[in-house]
Amino acid sequence: MNKDQVKGRVEEAKGKAKEVAGKIFDDKGMEIEGNVQKNIGKVQSGYGDAKEDIKDELEDD
Repeated sequence: MNKDQVKGRVEEAKGKAKEVAGKIFDDKGMEIEGNVQKNIGKVQSGYGDAKEDIKDELEDD
């Protein structure tokens, strides 16, 4: 697992928590901010996954 995968998953979890807190407290701004943070985390972890896949492919050759 590389740093992009870890950081992305952490951001995704923090974003999800913020999104849920926004729903609980009826705070649309926090909910939207959490959703954005969650999606940024998904992109970053996806980037990390792709890097890991490429690295694995290069090692197999």
